[in-house]
Amino acid sequence: MGQPGRSTGVSLATAEAGSSDGIRPVVEGVEQRPTSKDQAEVVLLRTAAFRRNGAEKAKTALEKTKHLALAFSKFIGPGFMISVAYIDPGNYATDIAAGASYQYKLLFVVLLSNVFAILLQSLAIQLGTITGLDLSSMCRVYLPRWLNYTLYALAEIAIIATDLAEVIGTAIALNLLIPKLPLVAGCALSILDVMAILFFYRPDGSMKGLRLFEAFVCLLVLGVVVCFCIELSMIQETSVGTVFKGYLPSSALVESEGLYQACGILGATVMPHSLFLGSGIVQPRLREYDARHGLLPQEPVSAASSTTDGYDKPTYLPSHAAIKHSLKYSITEVGLSLFTFALFVNSAILIVAGASLYQNPDALNADIFGIHDLLSKSISPAVGTIFALALLLSGISAGIVCTIAGQMVSEGALRWKLKPWLRRLVTRSISIVPSVVIAAAVGRPGLNAALTGSQVVLSSVLPFVTLPLIYFTARSRFMTVQPGMARYMLESDDEGRPITGSVSLPGGIDMSNPWWLTVAGLLVWLVIVVMNVANLVLLGLGKA
Repeated sequence: MGQPGRSTGVSLATAEAGSSDGIRPVVEGVEQRPTSKDQAEVVLLRTAAFRRNGAEKAKTALEKTKHLALAFSKFIGPGFMISVAYIDPGNYATDIAAGASYQYKLLFVVLLSNVFAILLQSLAIQLGTITGLDLSSMCRVYLPRWLNYTLYALAEIAIIATDLAEVIGTAIALNLLIPKLPLVAGCALSILDVMAILFFYRPDGSMKGLRLFEAFVCLLVLGVVVCFCIELSMIQETSVGTVFKGYLPSSALVESEGLYQACGILGATVMPHSLFLGSGIVQPRLREYDARHGLLPQEPVSAASSTTDGYDKPTYLPSHAAIKHSLKYSITEVGLSLFTFALFVNSAILIVAGASLYQNPDALNADIFGIHDLLSKSISPAVGTIFALALLLSGISAGIVCTIAGQMVSEGALRWKLKPWLRRLVTRSISIVPSVVIAAAVGRPGLNAALTGSQVVLSSVLPFVTLPLIYFTARSRFMTVQPGMARYMLESDDEGRPITGSVSLPGGIDMSNPWWLTVAGLLVWLVIVVMNVANLVLLGLGKA
């Protein structure tokens, strides 16, 4: 028994002395072999380290999510204002007619129109973000004068037609809610209401004030959504599967009446003035980013403070950093707004009409007054009241947005040098006069005819407005951004052409659309043109 002990002791001593007799590796291997306790400790340490790493990663992911949510929340607002254009009173007339005639079969057109709208609005936001100019200003600066004036005239016609629908819708809603209130008085009240609210719209003022204004518009949109949620909850004996089947293409699209109503839905959904609006309301957030990060240079001397030069007020051109930061949030926000609120409201109008008015002979030729009465009788009086309230909220919010778009068009195309409140009064008056005249002269039948006709006008103008948008966003000449700080563009008084700050220098970053996106835009434009031509032919033949 002692011999092994001595051997081991000698071996250990030899090992400690640094012997290399071959015993050391074996002994060391025996001595260094971990016990089960050591293994357990290693496992525990590794588990703890893994948990710490997982917690740190989860914390990092949570912080990133919070950061993205906070950054995105600062861009909420413009999408709601744009979506207002897609739930205006004109949509009520077209969606109700489609639901009464074909029940849910034209929901596919509502969905397709919203997809078109998201694509075109994304192009509008891209144009306004990258160039710093709205669509109307781009036409003035870069297109021949005769073409700019032609497009301005068409845009003004579209805005008048749009505002006509807003005022008529507001007047009808007020008359439905307050039967003793005359239609002419309703038109007048819509003017005062919108004018009073527009005094608070200051795109060049503080971001806090602008966000409060946008929040007010958001509340109006949410009010419309709540009204139709209540209306949908009151519908009975309607299969969900039948409703969702309407989002698939159907044979109704090849019928003359179905094609006519599809064109009406397209014209009422994809609104020309919303493209001007979308390209003109993104600049304040770009300016805020540049100012916060020290990328905004001092504004050059303008005509307001100098009598020796011939320059107008300089135009802000955002930095590349501001564009990169803002573009993704702006497009995401408008896409979500249109695909949720606008699509929901338009679908809800058609679904309510299809569920309550389909195969009802009195509904086919009924105006909004008649539809209100039919809803009140076929479902309940509360549904009729909620319908009128939703129409009122839509008319007020759409009137506000349409007036802002009209101001952008006149300022961009003509560079009106009037005080802001006077400019708003002029643009609003141009649009309001026809509705007041119609309400006073022919009353209820004339208002309904004007409301329907306004949607045909909008659908006809749409191709002329969308083509310059696709053209500008596809050309690197207009969509090239210089690295570094933000800049200012100066324009001459006589021609309205860029003097400085707009020329693309070597080393610029090309942010024009890829070829496939341009092709997609052209395909959408082609579909709009074909549907409009077919619509006009059907009208001419008296088959629609």
